[in-house]
Amino acid sequence: MTSATATRHHSLLHQYLVLTKPRVTQLAVFCAVIGMFLAAPGVPDLWRVATATIGIWLLAAAAFSINCLIERESDALMARTARRATASGEITPPQVLLMAGVLGGVGMWVLYLWVNPLTMWLTFATFVGYALIYTAILKPLTPQNIVIGGLSGAMPPALGWAAIANAVPAEAWVLVLIIFIWTPPHFWALALYKHREYEKSGLPMLPVTHGMQFTQLHVLLYTVLLFVASILPYIVRMSGPLYLVAACALSGRFVWQAWVLYRNYSDARARKLFFYSILYLALLFAALLVDHWVSLILSNLVFSAGPA
Repeated sequence: MTSATATRHHSLLHQYLVLTKPRVTQLAVFCAVIGMFLAAPGVPDLWRVATATIGIWLLAAAAFSINCLIERESDALMARTARRATASGEITPPQVLLMAGVLGGVGMWVLYLWVNPLTMWLTFATFVGYALIYTAILKPLTPQNIVIGGLSGAMPPALGWAAIANAVPAEAWVLVLIIFIWTPPHFWALALYKHREYEKSGLPMLPVTHGMQFTQLHVLLYTVLLFVASILPYIVRMSGPLYLVAACALSGRFVWQAWVLYRNYSDARARKLFFYSILYLALLFAALLVDHWVSLILSNLVFSAGPA
């Protein structure tokens, strides 16, 4: 194989990888893994964690690939997505469908065989909700697409919980609720500083249909609601004081940045809020896990120090 051919193959593989939106997939899978560890009273079965992570990752990658396929025409009109291989035509629809079919099929097989059928079907339903209902139906039809379709993107903690516990109790849905409320301010922050591109694409994003000020207000309102939702794990005794302090600090900063954006808009502030929202979710769920493990360690110390 010549150097030029090898470079071309490497570039093509990279283009396929880009279609799976690896950064977004990583965040979704991270939240699913947190759900796995929170579902176990101690250390979960690590084989189950590994196989569930692989299966969920593969189905998420398949869903994002279908998303890129469906949105290839609007992607071609926006600078940030025009270089996707589906938008440029370097990768054809049949090729994307084949890749998504293989990824999704293997993912479902892994989840059914080595995890449990509940996790497989929940993950498949999430795939359908995101790739088809949100992308193909909601996103091009309503500016509330992010709100209505947010449930599919909020499901990873429930998928992780189901993988370990073979059930989805109320605690898992609390985590889903947090991501569900987090989703609108996260995406609307992006839509604010990319509003010209969304206007050009024809997608009815909130800044395009209702204006910038209206969107800024709703970003602020959702961050306030998110502050309340973020302390629910403490209220329902899923977590302790350590998580509460972290949640208040992280959510307080989110609200403050949204307030500053509302009072004095700039693209730079909207971009800053968007990237903080990603860090926020990762740190919030990491705080849940740290608090969980600290509580377990303290409980074990108290138990071991008790009377023989």
